Amino acid sequence: MKSTEITREEMWAKQHLSANEIDYTIWEQDKVVLQQMSQISRSCSFVVDVYKYRYAFASSNFADILGYDSRKIATLEKQGDYLESRFHPDDFARLEQLQINLSKFIYSLPHEQRNDYCNIYSFRLMNAKQQYIRVISRQQVLEQSLNGKAWLILGNIEIAPNQTETDQVECTVLNLKNGEMFSPTLVSIPRIHLTQRELEILQLIQKGLLSKEIAHNLCISIHTVNIHRQNLLHKLGVQNSIEAINAGLKSGILS
Repeated sequence: MKSTEITREEMWAKQHLSANEIDYTIWEQDKVVLQQMSQISRSCSFVVDVYKYRYAFASSNFADILGYDSRKIATLEKQGDYLESRFHPDDFARLEQLQINLSKFIYSLPHEQRNDYCNIYSFRLMNAKQQYIRVISRQQVLEQSLNGKAWLILGNIEIAPNQTETDQVECTVLNLKNGEMFSPTLVSIPRIHLTQRELEILQLIQKGLLSKEIAHNLCISIHTVNIHRQNLLHKLGVQNSIEAINAGLKSGILS
């Protein structure tokens, strides 16, 4: 991950989930359904728990169809990056870059739009015969927290019908609300336009100052500071000061 300077766990952490926002009884119900569906579809499904920063589930089809170790699939929560162990190493590096680019795009969107997308990847993976074959992996939000943050991510991996040899990793993004599809290579992060006063307040928030202290520093009322803070949250598409600072750092507004 040196080229992107961010880890997968750091991407997941951007959701800022807390224990009181999620209900694991929902996941236990989902797990039963996924196990049943995997027997019907014969696809290789998996789930990522964004709150716990780890895989929560992988269907037994990974062992049957793609030759993964069944014992490690059964204990996937303890296996770290095991699912990636059979990815083609060149494709894995490219997949990481694509995921980082897509994450930057997702977190540039207003909060209510961030869970509307399905990412579809095509890459090479080693099968049970120790041969690299092309697969298609679809990933989308399965469950959200109580306040609408992505909590569980569902993925499905299937053998691609087109096995033409290529070293390219392909990716398409599908908007599940309107059917729009686009390539992540065309994604651009919208520029955020802050007024000079909003920028000053964001910089003071970054330094840890409270509204009263900011008002004193800038010789304005607390009411005016709070209005600027609300405008900042809206423009940055975030819900609190910590997310505002992270958004400012990511976009280059803050250093």
